[in-house]
Amino acid sequence: MKKLNNAFSALYNGDNIVKLTQLRYIPRWIVILLDISIIFFSIFLSYIFLDRLRVQVNFPNHRLEKRLLLISINLLFMFVFRTYAGIIRHSTFFDLFKIVLSSGSTLITVMFLNFFIELLLGKSLYLYPTLFLYFFISVSLMFFFRMVTKQFFNILIDIKGAATKTKVAVVGVSDASVSLARAILHNPNYPYRLEGFVTRRSDSNKAVLLGHKIYNSDYFFRNKNIISKFDAVLIIKEIMSKQEIEEWMTLALDNGLKVLKAPTLSKMRDSDLVGGIRQLQIEDLLNRKPIKIENEEVTKRHAGKSVLVTGGAGSIGSEIVRQVAQFKPSLIVVLDQAESPLYELELELAEKFPEQNFKFVLADISNSHRLEKVFEHYQFSMVYHAAAYKHVPLIEENPHEAIFVNVLGTRNVALLSKKYKVNRFVMVSTDKAVNPTNVMGASKRTAELFVQSLQNLEGNTTKFITTRFGNVLGSNGSVIPHFRKQIEKGGPITITHPDIIRYFMTIPEACELVLQAGTMGAGGEIYVFDMGEPVKILDLAKRMIKLSGFTPDVDIQIKFIGLRPGEKLFEELLSDNATTVPTHHDKIMISKDPAIGFEEIEILCKQIVRSAIKRDKLQVVKLLKDIVPEFISNNSEFEVLDKKELTTDLSI
Repeated sequence: MKKLNNAFSALYNGDNIVKLTQLRYIPRWIVILLDISIIFFSIFLSYIFLDRLRVQVNFPNHRLEKRLLLISINLLFMFVFRTYAGIIRHSTFFDLFKIVLSSGSTLITVMFLNFFIELLLGKSLYLYPTLFLYFFISVSLMFFFRMVTKQFFNILIDIKGAATKTKVAVVGVSDASVSLARAILHNPNYPYRLEGFVTRRSDSNKAVLLGHKIYNSDYFFRNKNIISKFDAVLIIKEIMSKQEIEEWMTLALDNGLKVLKAPTLSKMRDSDLVGGIRQLQIEDLLNRKPIKIENEEVTKRHAGKSVLVTGGAGSIGSEIVRQVAQFKPSLIVVLDQAESPLYELELELAEKFPEQNFKFVLADISNSHRLEKVFEHYQFSMVYHAAAYKHVPLIEENPHEAIFVNVLGTRNVALLSKKYKVNRFVMVSTDKAVNPTNVMGASKRTAELFVQSLQNLEGNTTKFITTRFGNVLGSNGSVIPHFRKQIEKGGPITITHPDIIRYFMTIPEACELVLQAGTMGAGGEIYVFDMGEPVKILDLAKRMIKLSGFTPDVDIQIKFIGLRPGEKLFEELLSDNATTVPTHHDKIMISKDPAIGFEEIEILCKQIVRSAIKRDKLQVVKLLKDIVPEFISNNSEFEVLDKKELTTDLSI
């Protein structure tokens, strides 16, 4: 009652929009009184129609009693079906159904009453046309009252939030687009306001959908007056190809509009609509159709088995753990030397997979004695080796550390996998191992050579498999999070070279490849992934700036700082002297790279580890160049070693 008084006071005082929208619901007794008023009016209207048609009613002297009886019966069923209980401003067709049940029950009851009175007195109490007229009029007016009230509140809330809401044009007129638009339209508390639809179709220019105009895209983006009415375009990512998303993004950003994305309503609850709509990110443009996983074979390899993931707290390792957990292995051992990330992952996995048995091991893979205890105790069936140092400039400064982790660590894990007869060992490598120009890439290529050399050793039962990746979106230290932080600070964005290009894949995509590779081949293979088209980093930066609502080189500057030590302009997935063999999976190929025998690579690995222990940088890199002849340093202090070798060759 107090809230209602406040609302009426607001109407009088003039601050009505704000106060009325704060009224949560109309009190039930008010709804009942209004419904009784509608019943009175419906009876009155019914009799007016009959009077105009000069129809004589039965028992005219008892007209008041008859009306009171009809109202009483109707009121009884209103309480039975609780037609007053719903919040009017949120009325749905379920409320109409309750009204129809209430009035329909009243109609049937009065018709039975009519029948018995007609048997007793020879004529009915009510004329049947009167009853049917009353039914249709009362149902229509009660539902109309609810719809008008609902729309009234929606308009008030819409007016109140008009200044702060994002005015959107939904892209497309498909069922999914219309469902999304309807959800926005029917939920005025959401921070979005539907202003229209935009489509490439030209046959809908004069059509209206959900009360809003449908614009042809060419006309829409040419007309500045129309664009000024909108803040953003809203796309549904799942129903568009990458090319279509790029086209809409370019059109919108070039015309000063934001680009929002939303999943289909079938993929989220209504309550999640606001959280489901987000600004388009650069990852959405780089993301491709994920590789198809043969779940039956992957499940067979993991279900009920003991699995080890080294580097399990890292970007790739942790995603491998999440994906493997879905196949219900008997145990997943997550091994990493990074204490805090390992602990954070433990908390996350305990919440996401409460039924799964995990073991979290804090250990360094370069410590073979510590590792052997782990292998001896758990008897693994699958080993995923994702532990590695990966940051090119840091490793260029500290080459001995790459040897300890990328070479010695891989050697330890691989040899223990062979010793304890692990079924499959899957190593995560990188495209930087191909024709390497830096220490990190060369150390990973050395690790590849060692792993391959174990396959054909006498008595070996383990299948050793290697997978090569391009750059991974969102991984620790990757370019996109780095650019995003620079944009948030107001720039500049720093790029090493205007012509630098890279391949990209998502973390889940990369890990799906690891799992798939673990089920393929006889061992000894290096699997490479069809990475699609490479991306120019300068174009990537410009897109990210535009997606953030800024203008490149105006709001956010782009600065070129020169190639970092060991960095090259483009990455390759295949070495110059390698050939590829297709597999049954159209996105996965086998790279036939030159290999080295176990005895030779074992001697070289021991030599380079001894040099690393002495912290002899030049000797470490020189040995890397002996192991990986195609390793030619670029923009690095170690270029001197290539010059010496060239001078020696010329003198010979």
